[in-house]
Amino acid sequence: MKKIDLYIIKKFLGTFFFSIALIIAISIVFDFSENVDEFIEKKAPTEAIIFDYYLNFIPHFANLFSPLFIFISVIFFTSKMASNTEIIAILASGVSFNRLLRPYFIASLFLGILSYYLNNFLIPESNKERIEFRYTYIKNPIRNKDRNIHLKLNSNSYAYMESYNASRDIGSKFSLERFDDEGKLRYKLLADFVRWDSSKNKWTIQNYYERHIYDDHEDIKRGYTLDTTLQMKVKDFERWGEEKEMLNYWELNAKIAEEEFQGDRHAVIFKIEKYKRQAFPFASVVLTFIGVAIASRRVRGGIGLHLAFGLGLSFTYILFMKVSQTFSTNGSLDPMIAMWIPNVVFGFIALYLLRKAPK
Repeated sequence: MKKIDLYIIKKFLGTFFFSIALIIAISIVFDFSENVDEFIEKKAPTEAIIFDYYLNFIPHFANLFSPLFIFISVIFFTSKMASNTEIIAILASGVSFNRLLRPYFIASLFLGILSYYLNNFLIPESNKERIEFRYTYIKNPIRNKDRNIHLKLNSNSYAYMESYNASRDIGSKFSLERFDDEGKLRYKLLADFVRWDSSKNKWTIQNYYERHIYDDHEDIKRGYTLDTTLQMKVKDFERWGEEKEMLNYWELNAKIAEEEFQGDRHAVIFKIEKYKRQAFPFASVVLTFIGVAIASRRVRGGIGLHLAFGLGLSFTYILFMKVSQTFSTNGSLDPMIAMWIPNVVFGFIALYLLRKAPK
């Protein structure tokens, strides 16, 4: 690499890491002021606050804000270079605009690869400690607001619950159906409640109605209490608010396969997380090129105008991402397409702006 490459890369990375460190410091101050009463009330150890919570807080939020601050950093230092006529001098010396993009691409690719590693491997592991701390000292970990829960227990058995109380391990309006290999219903169980008995490691079914269906007759039985073993686990109904954030690359793929086998509609949430982790790092490169195309032109408004336009464009990108994610969550759009649409659209915007940029 030439001196000009190192010069731009140093400016790029220096501006980015300085700005991200500044916003993380501000975030920690606000988070601490918001949660300090909980820390004192629940007697959280100082060592746990520092090392289990805030030390793991840093990579999580740094990566969360990284595309936005990559964009802002590129616009900021490139606009400053343009206002100081450095860009004009570089182009006038015989360096083509495409050659000028090389250090930007190298730095953004480095940050994109770093973001991919953090998203899929490091941050999920650090989130386990951070979220466990939050559940211990800040909020209750278990919540379940699901209604009409369907589970595929094995290739021939299906379970249904109208609702499930995770704090008491009780499900209401429970039903169980078993089919033979030809798809004929052979067994059906209806019950008002199903409860997990940890002392017996079994499910207790209350106020039940049971049917055994044969080719020529049926056996019907009613009862109040029945202890049975079912191929479903208590953790299937404990929805952790940030569960998907604690799964690394391999665990997330396994979770998707498990949810799909059970026929759970929440599989799409984990698929969105998977493809978002893949698309998110690519945004670093796309937004970098958009930033260069906008900020390399010297205008009367200077850095302020570039930053205003850049922030508007970056928030449009974030809004686009959220809208496509909503369509995917509702089941009308494939998760992979939903997460990559913003990058594709803004990729074309980047190409257009680069063609219009001063050469």
